[in-house]
Amino acid sequence: MPGEKECCCQKTKIRNEKEYKDLLNRLSRIEGQVRGIKGMVENSAYCTDILIQVAAVNAALNSFNKVLLGNHIRTCVADDIRNGKEETVDELVHVLQKLMK
Repeated sequence: MPGEKECCCQKTKIRNEKEYKDLLNRLSRIEGQVRGIKGMVENSAYCTDILIQVAAVNAALNSFNKVLLGNHIRTCVADDIRNGKEETVDELVHVLQKLMK
């Protein structure tokens, strides 16, 4: 199981096998949904049908973010706080601000 790069591209995280597989499975489903939307556009599907599928992809991405954020808080953030790395809280606040735009 390879280390995953975080958004800052300077840190990595080794995920346990269950988390790793869950995240990849979610992303694979999202990727399939996006390919489906592309096919709908290529086949001249009706606009509202496409919009409904785009909404489903947005919901899937939001769900992915919630799972990833929860895992991050339970592991990376909690571990850093236990080890006295208080700057991790500032990093989390910054990420939450970006997610809430």
